Amino acid sequence: MNKEKILVVDDEEDILELVRYNLVAEGYDVVCAESGEQALEVAGSAFFDLIVLDLMLPGINGLDVAKMLRDDKKTQNIPIIMLTAKGEEADVVTGLETGADDYVTKPFSPKVLTARAKAVMRRTEKLTDEASMVIRTPDLVIDAGRRKVRVRDTETDLSFTEFQILFFLSKRPGWVFTRSQIVDAVRGDNYPVTDRSVDVQIVGLRKKLGPCGNYIETVRGVGYRFKELQ
Repeated sequence: MNKEKILVVDDEEDILELVRYNLVAEGYDVVCAESGEQALEVAGSAFFDLIVLDLMLPGINGLDVAKMLRDDKKTQNIPIIMLTAKGEEADVVTGLETGADDYVTKPFSPKVLTARAKAVMRRTEKLTDEASMVIRTPDLVIDAGRRKVRVRDTETDLSFTEFQILFFLSKRPGWVFTRSQIVDAVRGDNYPVTDRSVDVQIVGLRKKLGPCGNYIETVRGVGYRFKELQ
């Protein structure tokens, strides 16, 4: 059985070695990079199961690296955990909206980081099982494998999080989900993201879906659901 391969990116040598040592001890194959430029080069040259990415990097910063990884077909589906010294919600939300799957705030426990890595890779395996799903309505097609959405035969460009929310809701038409359930399903458990953050994503998603925006219904006082077709 092949070892799961993880790319760790940090410009601080002691942190890089700390993360590498603990992940190797857990049985992972670890490759290290010390800059955003090097990370992009390495990530595009081999397959990785996970990328642990520092937010504050010289040159190309972590947020830009994450965005470039998500924009590249070779790397767009690799899960990302961001390391950040910033604990403010705005920075956390920015990282998640850029496409990160999880984050760990410095200083951190190596055991916590390892646990997060395992959880993210488990979630990714589950999403892979759903990758063949194609959800169709008369005027909306959601292709999970290609991460593409078509509204009345026109492809619509959604952000990483917008697609995740749409796919999550549309898998269970008619089911009502709270904002917390949506956050947990899209990003994992216990993210410090406010209800308002979900509302903002829904507003943007409806706008991009145009005439199909009404498929996402607000259940006042509870949350949201995907319209159940008759």
